Amino acid sequence: MSKSIDICDLDVYYGDFLAVEGINMTIPARSVTAFIGPSGCGKSTLLRSLNRMHEVIPGARVEGKVLLDGQSIYDPEVDPVQVRRMVGMVFQRPNPFPTMSIYENVLAGSRLNNKKLKKAAADHIAEKALKGANLWDEVHDRLNKPASGLSGGQQQRLCIARAIAVEPDVLLMDEPCSALDPISTSAIEDLIHELKAEYTIVIVTHNMQQAARVSQDTAFFNIAGAGKPGHLIEMNPTTKVFSTPDEPATEAYISGRFG
Repeated sequence: MSKSIDICDLDVYYGDFLAVEGINMTIPARSVTAFIGPSGCGKSTLLRSLNRMHEVIPGARVEGKVLLDGQSIYDPEVDPVQVRRMVGMVFQRPNPFPTMSIYENVLAGSRLNNKKLKKAAADHIAEKALKGANLWDEVHDRLNKPASGLSGGQQQRLCIARAIAVEPDVLLMDEPCSALDPISTSAIEDLIHELKAEYTIVIVTHNMQQAARVSQDTAFFNIAGAGKPGHLIEMNPTTKVFSTPDEPATEAYISGRFG
């Protein structure tokens, strides 16, 4: 069950430093929202605050609200581990567990949630997730080999399989293709298109063409200068952002005049 995210008056801090200020936006369910903007404007920081990964950093905190289908994920009664089960994350560099087999990598999250996972259930989860990540055909005959033997693009799809194996509602992707070659990038973009039928997806990307290709909505962030907080400048349907943006700064960034 894919869910929408409402962000209300969100400020994100590293210690005393305000990294992202005054964010208000709604991320629609079952669609892809792209975060774009120059380096250092807080895109990845904001992304990590959507599943409480930000607070893992010592001194890091947020003020304001993040609502997943109306439920505050920062409510004191809410377990951050449960939030991260509902809101999965795929990082910039593929990070499979190198000593684990391909099979055990996919099941890592499922085993945390269900200690007594039977073999038949585990097999089903692994196959479904690997098929969902368009990786099954390439690895089904070597599931017990180490994940470190896969190519970079395969490792990233394995990380996506691991994320979707626990059946989250939301998938956060922090520049998932920046370390990959064009063919692997294309495979992951195709996969994102397929996954949006079931998941709410938020992707941070520096690649304007990628944002235009994969997303339905685009949010442009900017920063007034070094040491200043990032702000949301504009969020609109992707076709509008890339053709007739509301803000001159958006147009300047997309056309390559800065950033």
